[in-house]
Amino acid sequence: MKKLVLASILLALIVIVLGAYTRLTDAGLGCPDWPGCYGTIGVPMTEVKIDAANTAFPERPVEVEKAWNEMIHRYFASTLGLFILIIAGIAVFKREAQRPLKLPIALLLLVCFQGALGMWTVTLNLLPVVVMAHLLGGFTVISCLYLLYLRMTPYQLPMGNGHMHAYAKFAVLGLVLLVGQIALGGWTSANYASLACTELPICQGDWQTRLDFAGAFSVPAAQNYEFGVHSYNERMTMHIIHRIGAIVVSAYLLWLAWRLYQRANSNLLRKLAVTIVIVLTAQVLLGISNVVYSLPLIVATLHNAVAACLLLVMVMTTYTLYQKV
Repeated sequence: MKKLVLASILLALIVIVLGAYTRLTDAGLGCPDWPGCYGTIGVPMTEVKIDAANTAFPERPVEVEKAWNEMIHRYFASTLGLFILIIAGIAVFKREAQRPLKLPIALLLLVCFQGALGMWTVTLNLLPVVVMAHLLGGFTVISCLYLLYLRMTPYQLPMGNGHMHAYAKFAVLGLVLLVGQIALGGWTSANYASLACTELPICQGDWQTRLDFAGAFSVPAAQNYEFGVHSYNERMTMHIIHRIGAIVVSAYLLWLAWRLYQRANSNLLRKLAVTIVIVLTAQVLLGISNVVYSLPLIVATLHNAVAACLLLVMVMTTYTLYQKV
């Protein structure tokens, strides 16, 4: 089961990357129905099938490349759901003393809800709240899978590090701040505000006088949310809040990593502290590159992948600090 959980973690990371790629290539509605694509299990490829699909969905003509981006994401997500179903089945029907039970069941319920969010993403035409929730659901799934993996691994805080338990609450706060920052990134992306500011360090022009916090976190009524429906000032505000959040979270995680490295007596905690700094630095550089180079597809996709890696590092750090010596 442990190998299956590890494979599921890797698959969950692939699903997150594919989800980001689908969103960034504007393929979220590449298939206007769910769970199939234009009424079929695959993408219409022949001229006859494409004509039939265009007749059935005249408001959304077939774009083969976007449809494949969407369906490949769905295929991998469905496979992940199957893996988690098997994990939950093993946990329930092949009980062992040291094998977690509640977490696999919670994971199964979570991935079912994540599937529902995937459906609502399409049926509600990329409603930003649903798109952001779908992204957070993916990050939650991979975090819970990694936590399950850690719980199935013989694991304890190294001897001589009992005093490090005091930093567990600071790690939890770092985890909460990071999740909040990921949510802000998801909201910015879901509302197509990633290029609302094209200059550093904050934004271009007289941005201070154009902030609109109420509008930035509203959901205007619309038939379709593809390409965004907020005003420029509202999108600019989303982007600026995400940048400020990045500064706050980065400062806090750097402080936490420094304290862990300074106070720890074990190589494990020091390696975790160094890993936090390395992954955080990569994430910040990717964020800056998104602005400087106008959101290159590969950089923006990696920005999501590295965010997931940073989250896993924080999960492991928090879990480690809560372990008994």
